[in-house]
Amino acid sequence: MKKEQTMKYSSSSSASSSYYYYFFKERCLNKGRLPPFFMSFLLLTVIFILFILYSTTPLTPIPNQALSRNLRLPVIKPPPNLPRKGKPIIFHPPLQGYDDGISKCDLSKGHWIPDLHGSLYTNSSCTTIPDSKNCFHHGRSDRDFLNWRWKPDQCNLPRFDPKAFLDFVKGKTLGFVGDSVARNHMESLLCLLSKVETPEDEYKDSEDRKRIWYFPKHDFTLMILWSRYLVSAEERMVNGSGSGNFNLHLHKIDEWSKDLPLLDYVIISAAHWFFRPIFIHNSTGIVGCVYCNTPNVKDYGVGFTLKLAFRSALNHINNCKTCKVRVTLVRTFSPAHFEEGAWNTGGRCNRTSPSGESEINLGTTEWELRSMQMEEIEKANIKGAKVGRRFGALDITRAMLMRPDGHPNEFWGNKWMKGYNDCVHWCLPGPVDVWNDFMMAVLRREASFVS
Repeated sequence: MKKEQTMKYSSSSSASSSYYYYFFKERCLNKGRLPPFFMSFLLLTVIFILFILYSTTPLTPIPNQALSRNLRLPVIKPPPNLPRKGKPIIFHPPLQGYDDGISKCDLSKGHWIPDLHGSLYTNSSCTTIPDSKNCFHHGRSDRDFLNWRWKPDQCNLPRFDPKAFLDFVKGKTLGFVGDSVARNHMESLLCLLSKVETPEDEYKDSEDRKRIWYFPKHDFTLMILWSRYLVSAEERMVNGSGSGNFNLHLHKIDEWSKDLPLLDYVIISAAHWFFRPIFIHNSTGIVGCVYCNTPNVKDYGVGFTLKLAFRSALNHINNCKTCKVRVTLVRTFSPAHFEEGAWNTGGRCNRTSPSGESEINLGTTEWELRSMQMEEIEKANIKGAKVGRRFGALDITRAMLMRPDGHPNEFWGNKWMKGYNDCVHWCLPGPVDVWNDFMMAVLRREASFVS
């Protein structure tokens, strides 16, 4: 009995050590295989040694401030169909603030880079997109054209921050003055701001040419004041019908001037209507024309007429005694991209990606008109400096020359012009949204001079 108890005791006391001994022996005899816990231990040891060897200050304590920061790294998933030739693609995360260099940076010179974050809104999240700009609703299927943003050569242009913008314009009124492309810009801004606050549709006239939106939480008013030529104009009638020819009165400002005293900031633009037959008037009568082919009437061309119209408009702003406007920004010419014909001869714009810098031509009429606008801005600033007003440029022409992929083309749902493609306006969302990146940066810069 005693022997049996001794044997049981010996068995129980050595059971554990015997089990691990035979287990280890068996595992070691299986050539080429190592215990999982051993591999894990070995891997952790190697990582720790490398950390000690190559870290400059591996044991330096981390400040509490750094630990409290909300650091988030973007998930990078390359969009399809990005170019593979040429320079390597660098994916830039969104910028959160305005760096000091932007005040002296030429925002117009740059290139389009992939932007994996796409648009801040969609055609379903923004309920104010007009039907004619809602390209996805009308069947456009490609979306890669949304995955680009403008990168100036000399600096970084931050993405538009709707919250920061609304804080900046709190208690102010901003008005867009111009044609349907100016309205296109306003509609883009409205979608972006709606991500922060839903505006109230405060006013619309019978022709939908004047529209007012109000953001009550920020006491901010946004207006669109439609104008073909900035100066007064009317269509010539023939037998009671419109002729497509216009009388342009350079000495009279269009209807938008009545609302000018209400505005703190003005975004002004015009161009595409100047390509129609025009008879130019001053206070004495007809002094010239554009595309008129009329005997004894000099054709001054589109550029000269556009320049004089902008000069009249900017002079009016400078001379307005009852106006509180602080900053006026001129949005430069927005190019059309008709290929294989004009708007009325089958022209279309069905590209799906941006053009490269080497593909654009800066010797075109578009660039000539942009240069004339820039000249008038400089002249207005000289006079504006004497009365406390600033004039700046939303110089988007070069950037938009590279975006033939951003127009509605056939996807605009127009019931009255079936078969015609829209290569003048811009899809929403789309490349036009970058105009607000420009606007926020330039508005802040110019406002700093008159604060």
